[in-house]
Amino acid sequence: MEEEYLKFAKEIAFKAGEIIKKYFNMENGSTYKGDKTIVTLADKEINSYLIKRVKEKYPNHAVDGEEESFGESNHIWVCDPVDGTAMYARHIPVAVFSLALVVDGQTKIAAIYDAFTDSLYSAVKGEGAYKNNEKINVNDYELNDMKSVSNYEMWPTAEYNVYNIIKEFNKSYFVNIGSIIRGCMCVSTGDFTCSIFPGTGRKNCDMAAVKLIVEEAGGKVTNFFGEEERYDRPINGAVISNGKVHDEILKVIEKYYKK
Repeated sequence: MEEEYLKFAKEIAFKAGEIIKKYFNMENGSTYKGDKTIVTLADKEINSYLIKRVKEKYPNHAVDGEEESFGESNHIWVCDPVDGTAMYARHIPVAVFSLALVVDGQTKIAAIYDAFTDSLYSAVKGEGAYKNNEKINVNDYELNDMKSVSNYEMWPTAEYNVYNIIKEFNKSYFVNIGSIIRGCMCVSTGDFTCSIFPGTGRKNCDMAAVKLIVEEAGGKVTNFFGEEERYDRPINGAVISNGKVHDEILKVIEKYYKK
């Protein structure tokens, strides 16, 4: 079934890419939700399309979408329709689509699509990670290596203050590219060394596919306290790394936050 599920995830990803590009250079209907984050017509259309397809193909499965959900099941399609919506709404081409099949809380299938560069990242549990069918791997850089670039995301209402954490790594170069999922894919391909994400409530939608792809590429993904997470419920922050620098990041986080 894994290959069938992966084929389905890729089909949805390519359709999502079409929708993302359709609205990119036009009025995308951006509005603000109650948490002051942006939602666009593309977010809503992709999320609704996913639910429609899951109902048709896998009626016993559920959907946990960032904009809309459906059903209850131990097989859940966890989706972020447009990650990087703030960039996308301003016609900056950084947004990506993310989809994961989560079974009993653990990600088994993942597909992330960057329509702007036609880059499809995918993984099946235990079978490696791929970008456009080419195997990918994390790098082996230290944080203070001059070749190392890392990613973070931060917003005013985040439970954890990432700024305090990254200031500790004063010999490292951190950037925020506007899409946490796209940044994490840079970790999976070795272009970035790590990514630090303070997401909690509903942010499993951001990390479900990332978890599998980065780890199948040889990296490591945990919450802010070094623990494994379930991806069918809110998470407790995320550290996404090449594995080599993971404990170093967790030790710094521990100086500021204890569970």
